[in-house]
Amino acid sequence: MSDTQHYDLIVIGSGPGGYVGAIRAAQLGMKVACIERDKLGGVCLNWGCIPTKALLHNAELYMHAVRHGHEWGLDFDKVKVDWAKVVGRSRSITGTLNNGVGYLLKKNKIDHIEGHAKVLSGKTATAPCRVEIAKAQPDYYDGTSTGKPTRTITAERILVATGAKPRELPFAPCDGKTIISSYEAMNLPKRPESMVIVGSGAIGMEFAYFYNAFGTKVTVVEMVDRILPIEDDDVSKAALRAFKKQGIEFHVAHTVKAIDTKKKGGATVTIVDVKDDKKTQAIDADVVLVAVGVVGRTDGLFADSVKVAVEKGHIKTDYRDVAEPTYQTSVPGIYAIGDVIGPPWLAHVSSEEAVTCVERMAGHHTLGVDYKSIPGCTYCVPQIASVGLTERAAREQGIDCVVGTYQLKGHGKAIAVGATEGLVKIVASKPYNEILGAHIFGEDASELIGEICLAIRLEATAEDIISTMHAHPTMHESIHEAALATENRAIHG
Repeated sequence: MSDTQHYDLIVIGSGPGGYVGAIRAAQLGMKVACIERDKLGGVCLNWGCIPTKALLHNAELYMHAVRHGHEWGLDFDKVKVDWAKVVGRSRSITGTLNNGVGYLLKKNKIDHIEGHAKVLSGKTATAPCRVEIAKAQPDYYDGTSTGKPTRTITAERILVATGAKPRELPFAPCDGKTIISSYEAMNLPKRPESMVIVGSGAIGMEFAYFYNAFGTKVTVVEMVDRILPIEDDDVSKAALRAFKKQGIEFHVAHTVKAIDTKKKGGATVTIVDVKDDKKTQAIDADVVLVAVGVVGRTDGLFADSVKVAVEKGHIKTDYRDVAEPTYQTSVPGIYAIGDVIGPPWLAHVSSEEAVTCVERMAGHHTLGVDYKSIPGCTYCVPQIASVGLTERAAREQGIDCVVGTYQLKGHGKAIAVGATEGLVKIVASKPYNEILGAHIFGEDASELIGEICLAIRLEATAEDIISTMHAHPTMHESIHEAALATENRAIHG
């Protein structure tokens, strides 16, 4: 491979957007290079989706077997938690996945290039896109390169799939020890006795569940007046009750005013009531986890001469403006997908955007991403999953809607497996009861939501779900009952 190697497509980033886009492009006959500055698989496979689920499964096993084992007739005496193995197992899983992505790239004849990519130019009438490769600085926060550039490669198009990194508090940047992000939260060498989590979105709540399960005193601070702010109001209320019962402490409608770290470790977090700034409170903790969102990872990515438009910390493309977006940026020949272009920051969205983007590059007709039927899941226990409109959003849009809610406390399968905490809620439009959204809090929520995703995609009605036979006994029957409830004819609710 020479220094002037030319490609049809250069993909920057190898996460669920990058490697999937690279593979689809190769399938379509393109000559593809995938540049990755760190480990193959990106944040999702290495520091996000997959390893966090491994940690959460550990916590679930511990909660069920050890803390509630007596309810099942199982008694454990002097159970020992090997924290290094708890964390180590999640890290070993990432190694398997790294190798798997590498195999897929090789299988599809994609050139994997290790290093930091800097885009030197987009495509012009007389010249292709140019990308400079340099040795990367393997640091989660620092997106710059070290050393001199090793070579420059060219391509007809560039696909940016660099993902996102945690947003920091401007007055209290992460130090990696006392004030941490989700990155460090996965690798703490010792379980802290106490932790304050700033933010109650999916990341905040997953780590709140995980650390609380193993005995850490967890306090969650949320600016909005409810936890899980993007979820349906009924789910937020039910989740707050459930997680308080587990021992997590919450301060909703509060913001963090200051975080003072101590010389001997730990910090004092000063919070203030959003309705009365005179009401403040100080909370001491060993560790403060900041989970207030993410920002697109573009640092060091473009040369000064490459004026790619960026809005609110994310690369701007046409995906919000046109019916059939190409995901092209403001610079010809440069495209972007996934977390780097903004919400929803979900791995499955990145993958679908990547496939749509490269298929449209190749001139293929594709249905594209249906942004109205994107599922979102939070993997604490009970799980949370949702798709489509919340009841609040539907009513704010002036939609005449009907709601069907089914509580799991009387559900046969839920009772059998000891998972009666939660509910299923379906929002449908009048007069035909077309499904607009669904919100699930309970056992297997992340698996159950798929049925509603398909229903929305097919413009199905509550009657379509009602007339679909659901096996007994399963958690899926709760979807059936919630659909029945939209017509005031639930059998078991």
